[in-house]
Amino acid sequence: QVQLVESGGGLVQPGGSLRLSCAASGFTLDVYAINWFRQAPGKERERVSCIRPSGSTVYEDSVKGRFTISRDNSKNTVYLQMNNLKPEDTAVYYCARTARDCSGQPNFWGQGTQVTVSS
Repeated sequence: QVQLVESGGGLVQPGGSLRLSCAASGFTLDVYAINWFRQAPGKERERVSCIRPSGSTVYEDSVKGRFTISRDNSKNTVYLQMNNLKPEDTAVYYCARTARDCSGQPNFWGQGTQVTVSS
């Protein structure tokens, strides 16, 4: 059974850091890409980052230099390290599985984890 389970969200002050985790089960990370999406209230869901089975990565412009996606194959887990957080990063963050080149619509989603950046 395929599952994606996110954790690590919370409340943080502007300029702070959080690390999100996405634990995958039912498949291995050497076959699919894992993406992080986010959805803020009243906004459309947007992709933040993606990591391919090769280890190559993709970032949305607004998070480049602040967010880092990584993977631990031994734990079948993908991480999103978020530094220098801004209030506009506030959203529900989801991990999702796509084709190995990060393209196309996700075929599995996690339940999401709330990130709130506020003083």
